[in-house]
Amino acid sequence: MYIPRKFELTDEQIATALRSSGMAHLITPSADGLQITPMPMMFDPDRNTLVAHMARANPHWHAADAASDSVAIFAGLDGYISPSLYATKAEGGKVVPTWNYETINVYGSLQVHDDPDWLLEHVSALSDHHEHARDMPWAVADAPEHFIVGQLKAIVGIELVITRWEGKAKMSQNQPERNQISVIGGLSNSANASERALAGAVITYTGPPAV
Repeated sequence: MYIPRKFELTDEQIATALRSSGMAHLITPSADGLQITPMPMMFDPDRNTLVAHMARANPHWHAADAASDSVAIFAGLDGYISPSLYATKAEGGKVVPTWNYETINVYGSLQVHDDPDWLLEHVSALSDHHEHARDMPWAVADAPEHFIVGQLKAIVGIELVITRWEGKAKMSQNQPERNQISVIGGLSNSANASERALAGAVITYTGPPAV
């Protein structure tokens, strides 16, 4: 991925983002072309892996043995930036539209897990990870044991053993400060909730506007 230095995420930023990550697109080359599966993937910093599961009927996991490398792509916030948001628009009009976005690519080799104990531990941890903040968190143990056993037979576990990663956040860091301030102001006052969230990301990467 092309990453200008201004937009490059540090290892620490990537690791932090992955600890709270959700959906990724896992891409693996196979004899039939690229296999692509969207699914939640959970970062295990102790093992330096991403863990997930997919339907047993999905042919993707069969490519694990033959593939030299897979990549999991995590997309963060993104959105259109209008030239009208730039303070410098009034200084000669030399501005063009752009797109702000965050993305992380995680590369590694795939391992397949078919052991029922591994799968049970994985789906329990995944559920706990996403349920812990709820007032009444659901747990795998809440469902009947025979039902869970049947569900586990329909999936296989996937573990991406990380070899490298790269991250990019293009959030107006290349704009002069007055444009950063006007972009934050314009997005913050938008009626669109996604644009207001994008304003927060611009602040994260460029710093809060001067008061």
